[in-house]
Amino acid sequence: MARVRYIGGEPVTVPELGDREVQPDQVVDVPDDRFDGYVCQPQAWEPVQEPQDKPEPALAKRTKGRDL
Repeated sequence: MARVRYIGGEPVTVPELGDREVQPDQVVDVPDDRFDGYVCQPQAWEPVQEPQDKPEPALAKRTKGRDL
């Protein structure tokens, strides 16, 4: 989960967070895949903790075959 701070002037109800009321200067957890949807509104939200980088799957080792 990522974290954002609400920097608006009045409390807001956020339907995406289960109709939770968020107070000014309150930090809330948001799904990683929705982080950009909050911080693209800089008048209302600021980033606190960006989404965690998910490790990329290990690449399968490739071996080059030899012609016999």
